Formats: sequence, C-alpha cells, structure tokens
Amino acid sequence: MGCCDVPGLMPVETAIENILEQVNSTTTTSTVALADAMGLVLAQDILSPINVPPFANSAMDGYALRAEDLANTDTLILAGKSFAGVPFEGECQQGQCIRIMTGAEMPAGTDTVIMQEETSVDGDNITFNIKPKANDNVRPIGDDVSLGETVLVTGTRLTAREMPLLASLGIAELETYHRPKVAFFSTGDELRPVGETLEAGQIYDSNRYGIRALLEKFGCEVLDLGIIADCPEKLRDAFLKGSTEADVLITSGGVSVGEADYTKDILDQEGQIGFWKIAMKPGKPFAFGKINNAWFCGLPGNPVSAMLTLYQLVQPMLAKLAGNSQYQPPVRVKAKATTMFKKRPGRTDFQRGIYSINAEGQLEVATTGNQGSGAFSSMHLANCFVVLEQERGRVQAGEDVTIEIFNHTLY
Repeated sequence: MGCCDVPGLMPVETAIENILEQVNSTTTTSTVALADAMGLVLAQDILSPINVPPFANSAMDGYALRAEDLANTDTLILAGKSFAGVPFEGECQQGQCIRIMTGAEMPAGTDTVIMQEETSVDGDNITFNIKPKANDNVRPIGDDVSLGETVLVTGTRLTAREMPLLASLGIAELETYHRPKVAFFSTGDELRPVGETLEAGQIYDSNRYGIRALLEKFGCEVLDLGIIADCPEKLRDAFLKGSTEADVLITSGGVSVGEADYTKDILDQEGQIGFWKIAMKPGKPFAFGKINNAWFCGLPGNPVSAMLTLYQLVQPMLAKLAGNSQYQPPVRVKAKATTMFKKRPGRTDFQRGIYSINAEGQLEVATTGNQGSGAFSSMHLANCFVVLEQERGRVQAGEDVTIEIFNHTLY
C-alpha cells in the first residue's frame, strides 16, 4: 500500500503551519551593494538619511510666483528661469514671476506654480488666466520621504518597487540576509535528460526545469544535482551531498513508498521525517523532514504535483528561511464557475483554471480541461488555481468558488 492509500491525511493548512513552526529564519547576513541587492531580504531597518525631495520643487512646467501677487492683477513680469539642476539665483521680487520646469527648485520668494497652459505670453509680460491658492503645484521638502523616517523594515524582500526608493535616498550599501541555498534532484530510472532520444518506457525529466525556475523566482541560490537513478547507493550519496552543501534539499519523485522508492529508508537511517502525506490533490505524497542540517522536502514525481507542492508548501517555508517577514500568500478571491469542476470529498483540490472579468465586472473562472497530475499543459493555460475545499464535492456551473490568482513566481 502506498502513502496515497493511507487514511488520516494532514490538511494543507496544518502542513504549512507545521513546517513554519519548525523552520527558523536565517541570521547570516552580509553587506551588499545596492546594485546587487535585488531579490534579497533586508537585515536592517532603513531610515532615511535625507529629505526627499531635498528642496521644494515644481510639480509641472509653468511659472513660479507669489500667489498674493495676483490678488489685484493678472500680469507679472518675467524675471528669470529655473531648470532642474540649474536653479534660479537670487530672489523673486513682488510683481515678478520665474519660468520653471518640472522638478526644478522653487526660487526664493515664490510659493506657487501655475501651469503654462493657463498663461499667455507677451514678451516679458506673463498674463495668468486663474487665481491660484498658495502652494499650488509645489512639492514641499520631504513631500515623499522625511529625514529620519523609517522607509523599509527588516525582513522586507527587495523588488523593483524598493530599488529606486533606496537609490533616491542615496543608499549605496545594505545589510541583507543570505539567500537560502537549495539543492535538488529528480529520481527515477525512466527519466532522461532533454535532448536525448527516448527509448521504450522512458520520459524526459521536466520537473527539474520547473523546480529551478520557481526556486530562482523565490530568490534562492540553486544547486542542481541532476537525475539520480533508483539505486540506494547513488541516492544516499545525493542525499548526503545535498544535505551538507545546502540549507534545503528537494527531491522530485521517490516519495510514494513504492517498491523502487528508497527515499523513506534513507531518511529513516540518515535523518528524520516530519510527515509524509497531505490531504491535497494533486500532491498527496509530499514528504517533509530533515537530514543533517538541511530541511528536506520530497515532492511527488508527477509534474503538476511537483510544481503545486513546491508553490503551496515550500514557497512559504523558503520565504521564512530567507528572513522575509513580509511574505504574503497568493491572493484568494471568490469567482463564479462557468464550467463544471469534478471533485470528490476528502482532499483540498487545486484545479487549474482560467479566470476573467465578464461584462458586468464580475470574476468568472473556467476549467483548463484535463486536470490530471501529469497534464502539465494545463499549467501553461491557467492563470489561477481553483481551490475546492476538502469536503466539497462536484461543482456545477453557476456556483461560487475560491480562486487563487498566480503570484509573480508563476509569470
């Protein structure tokens, strides 16, 4: 009897909680240049060393002036220009205005900008078509970030949204946590590398390509150990290599405890097993444990199962291990099913779906078709998982379902 036939499966939510309770965040840090910090997790709070902007500046192209000067007149005399990086020198006097460009420093004596489209020009005489309020179209000092303000906190993973913010503060170096190093390999005598000719009973090893892609999206350092044959000695060597050179060891295949699956025996002898079966579909034969100083995650061999368990169960673990305290699980929302979804009660089902917004602005979702754990083309077609509750049965068109929109790691 394989593990997929054993009753008393652990709910998905319990499995995630179990993993996160055991895994501690890394404490290993290093100083890196800002240019090399993309995807890393901050090991320090970032307090702004400056005001941003450091001076009051114009929010648009136009004319800088005193708002009160237009109380009794519509026309002011042009006294100079202020460009970004080349400010006006001196002070704007009563009855005068300064031509100013977006981002340019506000000249002394001015408090307002009127956009150029609201003016007419006759030589140095500038006539204004509106009566402004003081401070219109002016960005004050520290309008974006104030000196000493906490901008980012420890545990923030740096993305394209944070990098220019840090650069705007003039921060050249950062203290960050080390990326988790993850070793992985596929098991199975039937597997062959891409590029080779398949013989009877053989298939290409596709899982390693999906695993590597996701791990790199998760921000991990990867160590690909290749394909390991169903041989106890070779598997043991791979387990020991991965578990001594990496923080996490991930295998694909060999966790359903069949006749040629030696993973459980090796873990019993060399490490420990936390749990071995999950109430999820696909992906029931997922294993979690530890070997040497490395955490072990055994993914099922079927390609959709491998990707799903890596995405649902291993992703939050790696985020915590990396020190990412700001990690948020993929967004789940309600949608109307436009097709039937087959399901039996007993496991939480993650079916591949295609969500869209109908003419009324409502979310709808349809199946991608074949939901087999070996049908990886369904992942290519999908943009979400349809998460069907553990005790729910068949879903008919028109029923409400929960969908989980793919996060950035699957795009």
